[in-house]
Amino acid sequence: MQNKLWENPEERDTHGTAMLTWLVSAVSAPRCRFAEDHGFVKPNDARGLRLMAHCAAHVVTELDDLILAYGQSDEFSFVFHRKTNWFKRRASKFMTQVASLFSSAFVFYWDKFFAPERLLYPPAFDGRVVLYPTERHLRDYLSWRQADCHINNLYNTVFWALVQNGGLTTTQAQERLKLTVAADKNEILFSEFGINYNKEPLQFRKGTTIIWEKV
Repeated sequence: MQNKLWENPEERDTHGTAMLTWLVSAVSAPRCRFAEDHGFVKPNDARGLRLMAHCAAHVVTELDDLILAYGQSDEFSFVFHRKTNWFKRRASKFMTQVASLFSSAFVFYWDKFFAPERLLYPPAFDGRVVLYPTERHLRDYLSWRQADCHINNLYNTVFWALVQNGGLTTTQAQERLKLTVAADKNEILFSEFGINYNKEPLQFRKGTTIIWEKV
C-alpha cells in the first residue's frame, strides 16, 4: 500500500486539537442571495472585494501568529504559523474566532465601502479549519485557491458579458460556454466584446494576498 501524506484535502478537516502542522482557518459566505439582495455588480463588485480584503486585514492584525491571508470572491483563507500554540491549538477556537471576527468586521466596515447603501440584514460566514503537514502541501493549497480564482473569474467574466452585452439568457450563455477551454473564452471576450482579459483588474483575476511587511 502506498503511504500517502494526506493527499485528499477533504481528509484534513478537523475539529479537535490540531497537530503540529500548518493550520489554515478559512471563511466563506454561504448565502448567494446576499449579493443579489444588496445589488452586487456582476461578475465582480469592486466594493465587495475591497470590503472583504479590509476585513481580512483586520483579522490578520487582531489575531496572533497569522502570517498570511489569501482571498477571492466570497472566501478568505488565513494561514497560522506552524508552531502557533494559540488556544492550545484547539481547532474549534481557530474556526470560531476567525469567522466571528471576520463577520463582525464585515458589518462594522460596511458603510466605509457601500454607503449610502444600507446593510439589509447581518451576513453569515461559514468557517472551517484545514491542516497541511508540509510547506509543499500549504503551497499547493494556496496555488489551488488562486487557480480556482482564475478559472471561475474567466468563466464569470465571459458568461456575464454574453448575458449583459450579448443578449443571451443565462441558460443560453451556459450552453454557449459548454466544452469551451480558456483560449475559447478569451477569444469570445476579445472578438465579440473588445475585452482583453489580461488587462482586467489583477484583484479580479488573481485574488488578494495579505502579508506582513517589515518596517
